[in-house]
This record gives sequence, C-alpha cells and structure tokens, in this order.
Amino acid sequence: MQKKFLGLFSLILVAILILAGCGNNDNDTAQKNTKSSSQTLLDQIKDRGTLKIGTEGTYAPFTYHDDNGKLTGFDVDIAKEVAKRIGVKANFVETKWDGMIAGLDSKRFDVVFNEVGVTPERKEKYDFSDPYIVSKAVLIVSKDNNDIKSFADLKGKKSGQSLTSNLSKIAEKNGAQIVSVDGFNQAIDLLTSGRIDATVNDSLSYLDLKKQKPNVPIKSVDSDNDATDSAAMIRKGNSDLVKAIDKALADMKKDGTYLKISKKYFNEDVSK
Repeated sequence: MQKKFLGLFSLILVAILILAGCGNNDNDTAQKNTKSSSQTLLDQIKDRGTLKIGTEGTYAPFTYHDDNGKLTGFDVDIAKEVAKRIGVKANFVETKWDGMIAGLDSKRFDVVFNEVGVTPERKEKYDFSDPYIVSKAVLIVSKDNNDIKSFADLKGKKSGQSLTSNLSKIAEKNGAQIVSVDGFNQAIDLLTSGRIDATVNDSLSYLDLKKQKPNVPIKSVDSDNDATDSAAMIRKGNSDLVKAIDKALADMKKDGTYLKISKKYFNEDVSK
C-alpha cells in the first residue's frame, strides 16, 4: 500500500513539474512577444544586425552593378556607410522602381536609398531623412556654342527633351523648339552631332557624364534656382531610425566621408 502511495505521489510530482515547466515556457514566450512588440524599428535592426535597404541596382551612377557584377553606386556607398555608423551591416534588397514603395509598405525593407525625390505627396505618407542629394535643371550646349548663355537664350532654338519630363516645361517656357528624345543619352548624342542646339537636363546626369567622359564636347551654361532634394525614405512612425540616419549623414559630412563618396561619382559635392 505504501509503495502504491509513493508511486502515485511520484506521478503527481512529475506532473506538477511538467506543468510548471510549461508555465515557464509560456511566460518566456509571452515576455519575448511583449519585448518584440515594444521594440522600435531601430531596436529590431540592431538586434538582427542588418539594415534592410531597398534599391534598384539598375540606375547608374546611383545604384547599379559594375563589370564584375558587384552592386555599387553613390546611393549604395552612402547606405553602406550609414549602416556601418548605426552599428549594423547593409543588406540590399534589389527591387524595380515600380515596386519600391510597395516593398517599403510591406516591410520587405526598412528604408529606401535610391535617389528618392522628396515631394509633398510622398511626405504625407512617408518620413524622410535629411537630404543627401540636391539636383538642379541645367542648360547644356555644345562646347563651342557661345550664343546660348542662359535659359532666356533658348527662344527659337532646338532643345532635345523627354516630353514627359518637367525639364521639357522649362525649355518650352523659355521659347525653345522642342525636339523629342528618349532620354539624356540621346539628347547628348543629338547635341554633339549638331542636330539640336541645347538640352535642359538633370545636373547629376551631366556631372556623371563629365566624370565618365571628361572630353565630351559639351558644357553647362545655366542652372535653375529650384533644386530637387533626395533623401532616404522610411515608413512613418519610426522617428528613432530617421534620427539615427540623420546623425550618420551629418557625421559623414563633418568628417569628410560624404565628400569623398560624392567626388568618387560626380567630382564635386552634390549635397548642395
């Protein structure tokens, strides 16, 4: 009888210990879930050790693959340095531009570095870091053209423009005869071959071309006062991450790292 009692007692004790263990597991799980839900996005990034970055990988010189297939570019280098200063590694998620914002919304990545223009419409839905790229409309003519010195001189002249671009409106407003082109490269080809007199285009595209082909016979003679800022784009409600990125960018500009990267791709500071 005593043996049966001891056996029964042992079974009850084992059951209690098992239930206690399950209870501890449940408590541990609950604590982990509570911790996860209370973490900021920056906390999660630091815990996982990577900053997930949305970028195209097909948009030179900002984000593209070099001859060896390695992802590189101005935005890529900036993003890598930002991640490093936050204390994590950069993990790039390549995405077509058409799906870039949707990817940010669905949390495929934490931030977008892809020369994203800061617009009032985008600011309604997303947060942005401090701008790290400033682009302007510039007037480009042949190197030996001394007749066109300002936008006002475009009146009656042939200007190669993409019809869907805002840059075309600047040329049109100044009285230019618009010649339709597919993009920047075709405009430059027509300009150097003498089939157009000028093109109003993006200052960064111009600087990139002059960096890659310094002897191309063109020059910039005027620029528009209205600049377009580009910045890192983040989902709203993540001010901690925005502040961390802003600090990294400010420190990079202060210690000369930003200028070094900028000159690597454009030969000058493109933050102003």
